[in-house]
Amino acid sequence: MELIDEALRLSGGSLEGKEAVVVGHSEIVGRPVGMLLLDRLATTTVCHIATKDLEKHVKRADVLVVAAGKPKLIKGEWVKSRSIVIDVGINVEEGKVVGDVEFDTAKERAAFISPVPGGVGPVTVMMVMKNTVEAFKLQRTGG
Repeated sequence: MELIDEALRLSGGSLEGKEAVVVGHSEIVGRPVGMLLLDRLATTTVCHIATKDLEKHVKRADVLVVAAGKPKLIKGEWVKSRSIVIDVGINVEEGKVVGDVEFDTAKERAAFISPVPGGVGPVTVMMVMKNTVEAFKLQRTGG
């Protein structure tokens, strides 16, 4: 979850006291991100594709992390003004890679939004490289 943590850090947002909503409850992204947000003192709600009135939850999110695996599940008009939106979803729709958030509408409302493609993916690569360098250093020093 270093990758989400780094994306949130790069967006410049302090999470303390913020309303955070995670859409997606997978063991790989959703649940760990929920715990990360709680650790950062955000008031955190974890939703999924079967959550009743998902729109209501999304509309109150200061920080929205979406990893549901359903193209354009989150409508752009649901996104709270000046929020941080991190779209982890990668879907192919009509031969084009799209996220779980309707990007074009959401980008007009959000203070920060990660695009798909080109958002979380490059941060993932950066974190893999950082961890590789750290592992190399530890190997060389015997630590």
